[in-house]
Amino acid sequence: MTFESVIKLVEDLKQKPVKSIIDARMEDFAGLGKKSDNDTFKELCFCLLTANFNARGGIKIQKEIGDGFLHLSEKQLSELLTRLGHRFPNSRAKFIIEARENFKKINLKDENIRESLVKNIKGLGMKEASHFLRNIGFSNYAIIDFHIIDFLVRNGLTEKPKTLTEKKYLEIESVLEKIAEKTNLSLGEIDLYLWYLETGKVLK
Repeated sequence: MTFESVIKLVEDLKQKPVKSIIDARMEDFAGLGKKSDNDTFKELCFCLLTANFNARGGIKIQKEIGDGFLHLSEKQLSELLTRLGHRFPNSRAKFIIEARENFKKINLKDENIRESLVKNIKGLGMKEASHFLRNIGFSNYAIIDFHIIDFLVRNGLTEKPKTLTEKKYLEIESVLEKIAEKTNLSLGEIDLYLWYLETGKVLK
């Protein structure tokens, strides 16, 4: 397939019922960005949990733990994450405890907010930081996971990277920016459309 073929796939999807689901999800994200600092922090914890895990499992755990992200001890979090089936309960519990303090230093209005998150929040890489920002209403960052990479590789729009360095991440993001521009969508929306094309699902 070609770049034009991918554009057509997305444009065709925009005429189908999934568009209303994606529009509603983007509205949810924008709404979350206007909620309390505690709600924002709980979403950060969700994104910490999904790294090298899966979104569906992260959603389940986020619902189960809820406000526990705000006050449980590292030991309590680790035990709960173990019971709920997370692959890395000890490291994620540690990341969440450290993030409670470090997140207070983050200014979400910083023009280099993604870089600031990666630098200051242990456990967040470019993908996880982008995921968090999209989920609290920032629509101009791409969430590049293996589903998105596989889709782009299969359609001849990039090569599969051995490792996803920051430089490679930004290169792939520039490809997605071109798709977004051609389809009059944001990077946040494009992620949901391509994820749906690859998995048949719209999550968060």
